[in-house]
Amino acid sequence: MSREQGRRIAVRAQWLHRDRPAGLLELVRQLTLLQVDLTPAVAPSADLVAWSRLGSAYCPADLEAALGDQALIELQGMIRPAEDLALYRADMADWDQRDEVGGWHNTYRDWVAANRGCRLDILDRLRTDGPLPAREIPDTCDVPWRSTGWTNNRNVLRLLELMEARGEVAVVGRQAGRDRLWDLAERVFPDDNVVPAVEASRLRALRRLRSLGIARVKDVKDVGEPAVIDGVRGNWRVDPAQLDQPFSGRAALLSPVDRLVYDRKRMVEIFEFDYQLEMYKPAAKRRWGYYALPILYGDRLVGKLDAASDRPAGVLRVNAIHQDVPFSKAMSTAIHQEIESLATFLNLKLQLP
Repeated sequence: MSREQGRRIAVRAQWLHRDRPAGLLELVRQLTLLQVDLTPAVAPSADLVAWSRLGSAYCPADLEAALGDQALIELQGMIRPAEDLALYRADMADWDQRDEVGGWHNTYRDWVAANRGCRLDILDRLRTDGPLPAREIPDTCDVPWRSTGWTNNRNVLRLLELMEARGEVAVVGRQAGRDRLWDLAERVFPDDNVVPAVEASRLRALRRLRSLGIARVKDVKDVGEPAVIDGVRGNWRVDPAQLDQPFSGRAALLSPVDRLVYDRKRMVEIFEFDYQLEMYKPAAKRRWGYYALPILYGDRLVGKLDAASDRPAGVLRVNAIHQDVPFSKAMSTAIHQEIESLATFLNLKLQLP
């Protein structure tokens, strides 16, 4: 297939074409996940992803309600349909027995084992006082967590995250919209819905391919159909349900961690789009802005929107609209309408440069 065909399959699978899903649950079941990223530069990523697909039909309260009644759950930093939990339970149960060569799993397992006392203390504390945020749980770890990142020496939080992977604890909400609230998984997860590990792995791969439309073999194994993309190296798989489907595109503003662009290598190969999230770069070295939103038009990524939500001032401040290709009049009109729609969604006045 051509790059254009590959792009259209990817855009349609991610529900960024002209047709819109009926609601939030239908959307998340297709996407399989919303990544939890609470960066407030414009809006939390999960809200941006949902709004970019649902438009004015979406309200952040919908996501809060779906999480509150557990139609959606937060699992290892991702918001997923509750029914998908069954696809991860076997791996949770087998967490201590897995032996991965060349990976981090053995290091994690050894660290958890070294802090068995703290792990049992956490379970006891949650059993009596949960749900609790990590900062309200005493740190009794014997071996500190060492990292070059932000989790260095954040022993309780890191242990909770690994206990979540083991299926011992679960996130049941967030305090003031930010800090995760942890409780015993046995109070949250049903006991009787576990898909065997091999079948669960296959089903996860099928759902991943359905959500991406087209992906490398290493990401989805042997599900779907083999594909070759003109001018692109590597072995690919395509969701056969997406083949020979009509395509009608539109303009969309994407979260920097949107699934359409999250795999930067695929983004470059299929969309030929130059983009990086620059919030961790010094201001002088940024080309597009602190939290620039990729701009989709039809099946092409055509630019970046450098914007910021200034809540105290009540404005969505647009610093720049970077054009990777010259915008036609129709493109400019559609993209500006989408920017205006974003300001309305955020309940902010639009301030253009």
